[in-house]
Amino acid sequence: MADNKPKLEHEHTPVAIKARLEAATSHSYLGDFILGAVDGTVTTFAVVAGVAGAAFSGPVALVLGLANLVADGFSMAVGNYLSVKSDRQVIERIRAIEQNHIDAEPEGEREEIRQIFAAKGFEEPLLGQIVEVITQDHKRWIDTMVTEEWGQPLETPSPVKAGMVTFIAFAVAGFVPLAPYCLPLGLSVETKFQISAVITALTFFVIGLAKGYVVRRSAWRAGLETLFIGGAAAVLAYFVGTLFRGVI
Repeated sequence: MADNKPKLEHEHTPVAIKARLEAATSHSYLGDFILGAVDGTVTTFAVVAGVAGAAFSGPVALVLGLANLVADGFSMAVGNYLSVKSDRQVIERIRAIEQNHIDAEPEGEREEIRQIFAAKGFEEPLLGQIVEVITQDHKRWIDTMVTEEWGQPLETPSPVKAGMVTFIAFAVAGFVPLAPYCLPLGLSVETKFQISAVITALTFFVIGLAKGYVVRRSAWRAGLETLFIGGAAAVLAYFVGTLFRGVI
């Protein structure tokens, strides 16, 4: 007899469930990598396209592209670092607040736990047992308040790692549009720009595929979407460059 059960995204064996729940508490830096890669490719190729539109020489594209790669990549990495660090400081502040409340008003904090789980549908005597188990351990008690009352995650990524991953992704992906300008191929500036456009388009699409995997969407759709966004940015930059052709 054919199995008519719908195909699910993951298994539901005890071992698979345990592994999935443990993985959910750790941060994946793949999202930071994709964010950096998308921004690096878009901004660097926009510089290359703008230079091509203005009909500047290849060395100009290389110099401006590398300057953008380092400066903008560093800026984005620092921004991500500060954002992640801020999130971590918010959670640390919440934990300190809850610890102070538990020390000063333990009964009031127990009542908060009781009402939180009563709202989930638990009733006595099970509700009382849940409150007792949670409030026996201060770390578990505070963890519960952080997630249930404040709606914050228990684990946050490392600000340093998040910043480094962002910068590396920005630099690696952002260098792709500049690669043809670094090779002594003896090609014209126009040909180098055409090669840059082709390999950058492929990079956009590959990054989109990875993005689709991360957000659990259609990989092809995410790839085409990223390609379209990057292409649109390049077209705008090229058009702006043409406005200054022969002027500078």
